[in-house]
Amino acid sequence: MKNLMMLLAVAVISSCNSNPSKNKTNTLNYPETKTVDTVDTYFGEQVKDPYRWLEDDRSPETEAWVKEENKVTFGYLNQIPFRGELEKRLSEIWNYEKLGAPFNEGDYTYFYKNSGLQNQSVLYRKKGDSEPEVFLDPNTFSEDGTVSLGNLSFSKNGKILAYSISEGGSDWRKVLVMDVETRNIVEDTLNDIKFSGISWYKNEGFYYSSYDKPEGSELSAKTDQHKVYYHKLGTSQNEDQLIYGGTPEQKHRYINGIVTEDDHYLILTPRNSTTGNELYVKDLTVPDSKFVTILDNTNSNTTVLDNVGSKLYLVTNLDAPNKRVVTVDVANPTPENWVDLIPETENVLTPRTSGGFIMASYMIDAISKVKQYDYDGNFIRDVELPGIGTAGGFGGKKEEKIDYFTFTNYYTPGSIYSFDVETGETKLYNKPNIDFDSSQYESKQVFYTSKDGTKIPMIITYKKGLELNGKNPTILYGYGGFNISLTPSFSTANAIWMEMGGVYAVPNLRGGGEYGSAWHDAGTKMKKQNVFDDFIAAGEYLKTNKYTDTQHLAIRGGSNGGLLVGAVMTQRPDLAHVALPAVGVMDMLRYNKFTAGAGWAYDYGTAEDSKAMFEYLKGYSPVHNVKAAESYPATLVTTGDHDDRVVPAHSFKFAAELQSKQAGDNPVLIRIETDAGHGAGTPVSKIIALYADVFSFTLYNMGYSTLPGDTEA
Repeated sequence: MKNLMMLLAVAVISSCNSNPSKNKTNTLNYPETKTVDTVDTYFGEQVKDPYRWLEDDRSPETEAWVKEENKVTFGYLNQIPFRGELEKRLSEIWNYEKLGAPFNEGDYTYFYKNSGLQNQSVLYRKKGDSEPEVFLDPNTFSEDGTVSLGNLSFSKNGKILAYSISEGGSDWRKVLVMDVETRNIVEDTLNDIKFSGISWYKNEGFYYSSYDKPEGSELSAKTDQHKVYYHKLGTSQNEDQLIYGGTPEQKHRYINGIVTEDDHYLILTPRNSTTGNELYVKDLTVPDSKFVTILDNTNSNTTVLDNVGSKLYLVTNLDAPNKRVVTVDVANPTPENWVDLIPETENVLTPRTSGGFIMASYMIDAISKVKQYDYDGNFIRDVELPGIGTAGGFGGKKEEKIDYFTFTNYYTPGSIYSFDVETGETKLYNKPNIDFDSSQYESKQVFYTSKDGTKIPMIITYKKGLELNGKNPTILYGYGGFNISLTPSFSTANAIWMEMGGVYAVPNLRGGGEYGSAWHDAGTKMKKQNVFDDFIAAGEYLKTNKYTDTQHLAIRGGSNGGLLVGAVMTQRPDLAHVALPAVGVMDMLRYNKFTAGAGWAYDYGTAEDSKAMFEYLKGYSPVHNVKAAESYPATLVTTGDHDDRVVPAHSFKFAAELQSKQAGDNPVLIRIETDAGHGAGTPVSKIIALYADVFSFTLYNMGYSTLPGDTEA
């Protein structure tokens, strides 16, 4: 707290102005955004799309519009009096050493480290008890830190490394191959690789996945036929063998090829959507062997956890919404032959293997509990965790008897623990030295009632002694989709928010995976409104229980969570005073036209599915539900110009609609990061600047003229 007190020495407790608009510039001159007469017809109904031209990310007109919007946005942000102080404090708290868990490859132990404010974490290595040395420094890839390190994959003997890089945050990757002893690049760079792992077969080569480069813009054009290739060392990429995905019968949007740890089998997991996969296995010890079908449909999420000889260990939610582990012989691998090893329970299971054991991580109301089993399904022990929160990691090789896991929650920075798989002993390996006193904060889990009577859990985190006066600055963060679970995790940026007296609340909305596939399905397609209702009810709970009020409430979410914020602010513009949609899916009638967007249809459905589905999507699509003469919250839309996951046109069109129709005094701005994508690999400098802007905008529009927080020593 010491640094914060010094920072705020000249700013005694900031009381919120009774007239919030006093702090704001009410006359913003937004860029003039032209409209075009573009009309689409769905089931006989015509739908206008006046900002269609903003979908062309290569157009000089779009580029000019982006520059003009950023000029207005940063002109507004620059006049917030405490923005510089906030960015300074963010830099101070961010500046601590961050270590990753060590892992062994060949003769070396590797680990990531960031000294504090490095744009990208650096990969170090050491041999035995020698001093660590820098092995691979992504900060040298580009001057501004916008080229980042992606996947790492070592050959089985650890002598060759294949690693991917992303330029400007794009999902398109390049793969480089390095000799680990000399650190020389030993082959030509592989290009145009996307949504891919790198899986080695022995020391001879590796499997990877990609699409043909699309016609038109590589950042927005549709990509929907994924292919698996095998790259043999010493050959050029144009000689790579096509393994799967080259015919109309093998057309899938996502496919990965994974080699088992013993080099015996190649596993394929073809998907058409982000949920559900087929499953095939090929015996690599038999020349010219064919793929054997385990599952020929996408009615479940089923993957191979491991194998012992011909015995496969599968993780599946087939007939088990909360997942189970089953075994089957590869000779007869279809579901009727599966035998339960770790049966389904009432809690969601996520297993990993470590040192010849199965580490079964369960979610109990979004909180981790870990159990250890042997490969015969015998329960060994409960793993001792250091508290209530999220345990991650595990995944050591079979011969390794010491593994590592991380533990964190909303107010505790992630620490690393070692775990002896034979004795069950856990030891603290690394605890970060951060300028944030976790003991001064607490989390409370509550269960509130959504519109249809469903009980929804929410974790609310804040400084101890918080006064429930209905005026605390509060961020309500949500996601609610794609079977993704929001479990407690520490954020340096959110630490600053709470340090200033802010409340951070995260509900576990339907559409997520916290309670298995049934919970997920309850927030998909024509049940998507449940997600929005859950989020609205969370906001009302916070206000009813005096954590905050409308004036001091901000709603925030990214990607599918950006859609959440866009839908909620257009349905209930009175819920919160500030809206912060990030990289959101805002045009629900056209999301499936871009990049791999068609793969999201399991969650959303598409406007082409049926008249009923079209009408449902149009009924909540943020771009199509901005109304004239409505007063919307103070809104800061954020996106990146290289986002090829959720193309920035979604955010562009939503911002244009809001700016043209906003009736009140609240600002509607869009902040467009250049040379940045959907979020992965973003340089630390850009992350700090983004949070300084987001939090400054939020507090300023809540009515603060100085930073909130107490100034007692």
